[in-house]
Amino acid sequence: MGLAPPDYALAERGYHVVVPDLRGYNTSAAPQEVSAYRLETLVADVMALADQFQVDRFHLVGHDWGGIIAWGVGAAHPERLNRLVILDAPHPDIWGDQALKHPTQALRSTYVALFQLPWLPEATLGALDFAGLRTMVESTARADTFKPGEIERYTEAWAHPGSLTAMLNDYRALRERDKSDQPARISAPTLVIWGENDSFLEQHVARAALDLCDKGQLSIIGGTTH
Repeated sequence: MGLAPPDYALAERGYHVVVPDLRGYNTSAAPQEVSAYRLETLVADVMALADQFQVDRFHLVGHDWGGIIAWGVGAAHPERLNRLVILDAPHPDIWGDQALKHPTQALRSTYVALFQLPWLPEATLGALDFAGLRTMVESTARADTFKPGEIERYTEAWAHPGSLTAMLNDYRALRERDKSDQPARISAPTLVIWGENDSFLEQHVARAALDLCDKGQLSIIGGTTH
């Protein structure tokens, strides 16, 4: 018998588990304006969801863009968090600086610059039934990551009207961020989990984020990717 999915495993231990799609993903609403994906707006989505469930304090787990949003929640609403778990996601206040300091990280992040362009990323990633996006996802994962038919479910989600532009707008909205003088510190107990072989983010990005945590712990998982 295989391991239960994390949400089931946690629910069986008495947790109320909520696993939402981000704004613009799958069947979520997908406004097309870049401004609709500013980090503070995405953080507000999380808080609205917590309020909808009438939860005063909660544990928050986020990966990739979900993790970036989770960092934002930790910075803006520490009084609402019990614990924070971040998987392979840079702290948004230091991501750019890490790329500037480390040329190899800058090279890994060139796709972010590409995604700033209008229409071209959509045309490239969406062509031939999302062949480019499928290749990106599969080539940066371990060979046993996806079961038969799972990539097709991803493709179905990407194909929802407006979803691809919405997903790219997460990156485009980065240039609209208000830059603060000091990176936001995180006071909630925080566990940062990082794939040893992450194709997009080097380990110094995790360590720099950990320096901003008052109660932080870093776990590098050997043999894993993003």
